[in-house]
Amino acid sequence: MTDYNGKIVDMHCDTISALYWKRKNGREERLSASGLSIDLHKMQAGGYCLQNFAVFVNMGKVDDPFQTALEMIELYGQELKQCGESISPVYSWEDICRNREQEKISAMLTIEEGGIIKGSLDNLRKIYDLGVRMIGLSWNYPNEIGFPNMQKDKRGNPLFTLRSNQGLTEFGLEVVEEAQRLGMIVDVSHLSDGGFWDVAQYSRQPFVASHSNAQAVCGVCRNLTDEMIRALADKGGVMGINFCEDFLCMENKREPGMLLDAIIRHIRHIVQVGGEDCCGLGSDFDGIEGNRDMRTAKDMEKLMRRLEAEKFTPRQIDKICGENVLRVYREVL
Repeated sequence: MTDYNGKIVDMHCDTISALYWKRKNGREERLSASGLSIDLHKMQAGGYCLQNFAVFVNMGKVDDPFQTALEMIELYGQELKQCGESISPVYSWEDICRNREQEKISAMLTIEEGGIIKGSLDNLRKIYDLGVRMIGLSWNYPNEIGFPNMQKDKRGNPLFTLRSNQGLTEFGLEVVEEAQRLGMIVDVSHLSDGGFWDVAQYSRQPFVASHSNAQAVCGVCRNLTDEMIRALADKGGVMGINFCEDFLCMENKREPGMLLDAIIRHIRHIVQVGGEDCCGLGSDFDGIEGNRDMRTAKDMEKLMRRLEAEKFTPRQIDKICGENVLRVYREVL
């Protein structure tokens, strides 16, 4: 059996936001050890190389999203310091290489919801200076950058879930251009179809869909069509498998093993459509209600063993585990 220790790269989790709101509500948990799906001990047990930590701000529930994001970024820094020498933040490809040599887990800061920059390229540059190396252009509300593929009202109820051809705004195109200049990866998860195609057209470097699945396997608007998967692959980009039940399968019955089966179906389809270089992991841990088969970071090895049993080659599994994502980071950061 292959050793996958130190190989897992996960492009998306909401752990920092979860810790932030728990603290706001008087419940202090730590990144070092917690009841969440991701903490230091669970990542170590799951064989992690790198975890992206998203600063997720629900624009409908805060007065000043940029200030809230700054507070979450500060919390991220504090929590990493509490974890000692086991995990370190990364800002460049060289940092990732250094951590791998020292057998440390790498932590990369990302943004989920580009609306937090409030229509300001200066704010984009500020969060870059604070360590953000990936930006999701939208969440579930329209913003100055563009439009979502699933819109919600202020209470979180869906307003529409239709695929939308609304593209990026003029400012949104400026954000893509400036992010590329800085060395910040553009993330199209949650973005409208029109916005996706604008990024595919105007991006000069690989972009990602950090936590999105295949629409052909599960027909929800959050997932990518085959045409999108091929376009992403043609740009050298990667999409991360999302463990959210609703994006994995349409069935209401949740029998043991069903969700892991669905993950395998999505991975197999993505590899068949876009090739083995465009599929990675984007668990959405601590941002989803839970996955009965993949509950925490410790379960990543379970997925890798299942891929072995499904006759994926060791090289393919290494790529899905993390090498595909690391290739994008090497090229962009």
